[in-house]
Amino acid sequence: MIEVRLKDLLESRGLSRYWLANETGIEYKTLMRIEAAKSSNRIELRVLDGICRALQCQPGDLLVWIDDAQESKRAQKSVRKGR
Repeated sequence: MIEVRLKDLLESRGLSRYWLANETGIEYKTLMRIEAAKSSNRIELRVLDGICRALQCQPGDLLVWIDDAQESKRAQKSVRKGR
């Protein structure tokens, strides 16, 4: 599973989606969809490029691969511990 870490990256830098939308020209709604990974499982390269340029980061700072098997085990442990 690919996890989108746009929200975390923005928060760690004290920036908002509004700032990013203004800086890049990318629609706010598009940034929301990317952040929530809803209604699309793709990110256009031009959008990814714009985000990386504005935040001076690498695509790997925004997109992280998480092993589904490990994530499932972690979730099961949390349920057993009552979390």
